[in-house]
Amino acid sequence: MAQISVWLVAGVMLCSIPAGSLENIHWIQTPDNWRVLVLLSELERTPPYFCLADRNDFKFPLNLETMMQMNKTQRTCFHHVMIAQILNVFVTKRSFAEWDHTRLSKVISSLHHSLEDLENQAKKEKNNLACPNVGILTRRYFWRIRTYLKEKKYSSCAWEVVLVEVMARVINM
Repeated sequence: MAQISVWLVAGVMLCSIPAGSLENIHWIQTPDNWRVLVLLSELERTPPYFCLADRNDFKFPLNLETMMQMNKTQRTCFHHVMIAQILNVFVTKRSFAEWDHTRLSKVISSLHHSLEDLENQAKKEKNNLACPNVGILTRRYFWRIRTYLKEKKYSSCAWEVVLVEVMARVINM
């Protein structure tokens, strides 16, 4: 069931992208994103439709058009900040209390691998992974996610809402 939901979400996201901009989409060229997305989908415990009352708008700071206009260095930096922040959400004691340890460990390992790949790519291309404006906006966004989890007392539905939100962001990276 989780595999089907990943493909449905991916299909919806793909259909919402302007056709002329497909060559600029970074995540299609990044197999790590698909691996992370599949692993995240395997964490699902509570069907998301049970948690509709808990939905929240975390106010993601960038729209797809803005992300498409980023140059390669900015996209790499943005991708790095996003992966690091997603990792920060899932490496907590609270997340290990909620999710299956084996599956969560695979997600964390895959996120670490993605970070290492991005850092190696940046070194090879002599790029700086400092993107102060996008980095600040992204960190604030993830602060809102962590605050939401805390306010909801790390409930199963709160984790499911965050999981769906993170999966949507992985698709757009």
